[in-house]
Amino acid sequence: MSTANLFLKACLKMDHRTNLKWWLHFLLLALLFGVSSGEVRYVLPEEMQRGSVIGNVARDLGMKVPELNARRARVVAEGTRQLCELDAASGNLLISQRIDREELCAQASVCTLQYQLLLEDPLQAYSLVLDITDINDNSPVFAAGEIKLDLVESTVLGRRFPLESAHDPDLGTNSVREYKLSPNHHFALEMSTQINGNAYLELVLKKPLDREAQAEHVLKINGIDGGNPVRSGTASIYVRVLDANDNVPVFSQRVYKASVHENSPIGTLIATLNATDFDEGVYGEVSYSFSHLSDKMGGVIEINPLSGEVRVAGPIDYEEASTHELDVQAKDGGGQSSHCKLVIEVIDVNDNKPVIEVKSASANVAEDSKPGTMVALMNVYDLDTGNSGRVTCTIADDVPFKFVSEVKNYYMLVTDGMLDREFQPEFNITVTATDAGSPSLSTIKVLTIVVNDINDNPPTFTQREYNANLLENQPVGTFVMKVKAEDIDDGSNAKTLYQISRDTNSEVSSFLTINSETGELFTSRLFDYEQSVHFQIKVTARDGGSPPLSSTCTVNVFIKDQNDNTPVVLYPVQTPGFIAEDVVPVEAPRGYLVTKVVAVDADSGHNAWLSYRIIKATQHNLFMVGLHTGEIRTVRPFMEDDESKQSVVVLVTDNGPDTLSATATVSIVIGDGLPVLNELFEFADDSQDGDNLTLYLIIALAAVSFLLILLISGVFYFKLCRRGYVYRSTTASLPVFPTAYCPPSFTDFSRCGTLLKDDRYDSFLTTGSWRGDFRFSSNTDTDTLKQRSAAYQKNTLRRASTDRASLKIRAGGPHPCYVIT
Repeated sequence: MSTANLFLKACLKMDHRTNLKWWLHFLLLALLFGVSSGEVRYVLPEEMQRGSVIGNVARDLGMKVPELNARRARVVAEGTRQLCELDAASGNLLISQRIDREELCAQASVCTLQYQLLLEDPLQAYSLVLDITDINDNSPVFAAGEIKLDLVESTVLGRRFPLESAHDPDLGTNSVREYKLSPNHHFALEMSTQINGNAYLELVLKKPLDREAQAEHVLKINGIDGGNPVRSGTASIYVRVLDANDNVPVFSQRVYKASVHENSPIGTLIATLNATDFDEGVYGEVSYSFSHLSDKMGGVIEINPLSGEVRVAGPIDYEEASTHELDVQAKDGGGQSSHCKLVIEVIDVNDNKPVIEVKSASANVAEDSKPGTMVALMNVYDLDTGNSGRVTCTIADDVPFKFVSEVKNYYMLVTDGMLDREFQPEFNITVTATDAGSPSLSTIKVLTIVVNDINDNPPTFTQREYNANLLENQPVGTFVMKVKAEDIDDGSNAKTLYQISRDTNSEVSSFLTINSETGELFTSRLFDYEQSVHFQIKVTARDGGSPPLSSTCTVNVFIKDQNDNTPVVLYPVQTPGFIAEDVVPVEAPRGYLVTKVVAVDADSGHNAWLSYRIIKATQHNLFMVGLHTGEIRTVRPFMEDDESKQSVVVLVTDNGPDTLSATATVSIVIGDGLPVLNELFEFADDSQDGDNLTLYLIIALAAVSFLLILLISGVFYFKLCRRGYVYRSTTASLPVFPTAYCPPSFTDFSRCGTLLKDDRYDSFLTTGSWRGDFRFSSNTDTDTLKQRSAAYQKNTLRRASTDRASLKIRAGGPHPCYVIT
């Protein structure tokens, strides 16, 4: 393995037996702390060179090396410096910075670094644990290169003088293991062991001192560690022999234990040390000092040299060190001293807020993401211990997200329901991390997550059905109407294109064109009201999503009539070279009905209202024509000098904005011997009386309420418009009579409203007009009158048969009528 090779390289200078021992130690650690589920543990020595291989992550996780690049694998630190990095090309975990165990973990027996290997697509996290082992890279160092002792010559044999121990940052066998004193006749060294396992020494007097023989002794002391190769440190001991000071300060305890809360204010009393010296005067004055105090601790704890009070001098942080072990020296004025141990336990307080580190986050999530899709990975931890270090991580309940934790201190934010961008396009999720301290501390972090749109909503038309009115004969490209569909999706999913639906009849679909972007409909052909009054198409709106969604609406187009058809004269038949003659008795009185001009207009509504007037006649003031009925009546009785054959030209005009007209030539023969039918002239007076009565009634109503007549007229006009439907046969070529728009003087007895095939009949006549038109007398008539009337009718029918039109007499009702077939 690469780790084993690097470890062996770090131990090249060890002898064979030591190499074997470290190799076995490494294998044991590898077995105990190997790859576990979701965690890879590596054991490596400190001080490895930059770029050295720690291990192959891809192989140890059972992954292929290309997968690391594909999933953007990276190593992130968990609250520590980034000391290693991932070579994605080879899958090796490399040293990126100098790793000094003593700097990272101080005197901790186990030095562990925690990292996370993050993989994306999908997001996964693996725990990487680095166990840093100690190497012998530090030599023992004495705090003072020179140690001075003042001893009275009367010092008893066996007297012990504690010496400052050499300090070695290394641990275990690499720390100080023994001391050696330079050869001499008076002193010897004896070793003791501190609580943390480090050795400390005492100088023991083995032979009486004689100031007069030798006033000063110079000794060399070597501190030797147990590493391989061995490292050592040296200090000089200068012993000055004084006159007798036969009592040394004595502490009340060899080991003092005290506790202090972290972050205690400066000046807080930790402990009071007490040492007594039974000498008097200068030799009995005791001063206190720390015999060995690191620079870091020098600014944290101080001791009063006179009272022995130990107080807080700077910030104490439990997270940096939970205990402090200090050597305290009590020295009298004669130079004699003694030592004790002061062990200070730092009590943790909840002074650190939880830390939220976002290791990986997706700012966008698709709205069709399944529940459980990971959105973000967060590392949440607290530097405090105990309850103060236990952290709970929560989010609001009203969001479709939740936390899932599968690795300690790591929380995955996953979806907890279906997302709907149209309902809420963005979430600002407040993550709250709270510890269990008293009082508890919390940290808040806001994650902004944008919901990406998918095409889950089809376009919706503002109306399910549209109605458009279009005048006939409009040019190609005329704007008809605009349809509009709205899509609540976003971006390209909301871009709507319009088209004529395939469900539309193939012939009708070519009637209109549509602007695919705006939904505007235009004509693609000319329309004729007389051929088609209505057609229906379907319009489809399709969005730009993948796959696209669509919806359909119905467009009803109603063709409106224009006055584009001239009136057509049905009777008398206008045949070039031949005009049928109508016979009138010479004894006909004033107002006698001679004949009737029958005409129709293929248009509808007002455009089909016809009016008649005489524009030319053989003799003026002999005949008149009804304005709306077309009935030709005598203006006066005939005279002897009147010509027997009369010709009358009648102009038939419609009621359109641009009036169209036709003319009908009526040939009238004044016949002698024909009977005069009362019904053919009684109508004139009755009609005149009826017209006068109607006029009086209108004048009376207008006098009573002009506003009321306007309202009635409006309602009546609205009803006329609604009933103005005219059926047009696909086979019949004849124009029709508009039933709803007939003048008030017309009555439709058949209620058919149109001219259909030969087996259908429509009847149109003015009120009372047919009281005199070929009506049988209601009284008992003579046989002669019946025969003459029948002969007259037969003669009339013969004249009209030349143009496929006939006159029949329907005797079933009180008023016979013309029926055009």
